[in-house]
Amino acid sequence: MDGLYVEGITKSYGSVTVVNNVSFHAAQGQILGLLGPNGAGKTTILRMIMGITAPDQGAVFFRQGSSRTQGVPLAAVGYLPEERGLYREAKVLNILLFLAGLKDVPKQEAKERAMRWLRRFGLEEYAHKKVEQLSKGMAQKVQFIAAVLHRPQFVVLDEPFSGLDPVSQDQFKAEIRDLARAGAAVLLSSHQMNIVEELCDEIFLINKGREVVKGDLQSIRERYGSFRVELLSPAGSKLKLNSELVEAREELGNGRCRYILREGVQPLQFVQSLPADLEIHELNISRPSLHDIFVRVAQGGAEHAEHLENRPLGNLA
Repeated sequence: MDGLYVEGITKSYGSVTVVNNVSFHAAQGQILGLLGPNGAGKTTILRMIMGITAPDQGAVFFRQGSSRTQGVPLAAVGYLPEERGLYREAKVLNILLFLAGLKDVPKQEAKERAMRWLRRFGLEEYAHKKVEQLSKGMAQKVQFIAAVLHRPQFVVLDEPFSGLDPVSQDQFKAEIRDLARAGAAVLLSSHQMNIVEELCDEIFLINKGREVVKGDLQSIRERYGSFRVELLSPAGSKLKLNSELVEAREELGNGRCRYILREGVQPLQFVQSLPADLEIHELNISRPSLHDIFVRVAQGGAEHAEHLENRPLGNLA
């Protein structure tokens, strides 16, 4: 399968191992979320992928068709770093043309592409203004354009939604989906779990330099947490339930309660156990969110996460 392959990479600084035998695949046409708490090793992994630093062990390569390239071909990669690097004194269009030129895009073609992107983001009038005259959100859009102007096959986006208002976030989400639909392999690193849930086809979560969770979101939810049922009823906390079905209950106020079902218990079993005459105003069933899983991994560490599969999420606080 085409895309980026990371195989068993390890990186140590002195006696500290910051990345420990990490492997994953970012397929072309898909969005992979690279997640982890601060200090988990994400930045080091991105630096090794981009060739900024070399792994002590393991390999990074990019496959397309029958060809396999050691490392990532720089002409085929678009990189939006967490730390922004636009020249503040440069004019917006000039900096875009300069960066596109480094990727061998002909100047006239680069100019046409740049102006189309600026119009798309509502920035056409800023084409000849200096970067320092832009707001943080505007500068973020320009940096995004710089990362994708040369139509890369592999895109690395490190905290791309930083500084964006909700409307701009939605626009970025649409553009990132379009990149994947056009065949790019997209590697997204973000702490905004709700956005990751919306966008990513696959999740790769690390902590303390080690892999702890990976797979598609639905399978992760199924493996790492029991069902939750939120019930709004005039009976409220007075409602008596079968303790064999419910692991924990949280009172949310105004007659609303959240129940965490025991491992293996299906929502239908819970619903059928309710009194036939119970007045129900609302009933919502969900799996734990990616945010919940992320927080518990971050709090418990990699060793803690190894036991998630065998325990209901309600017991993991």
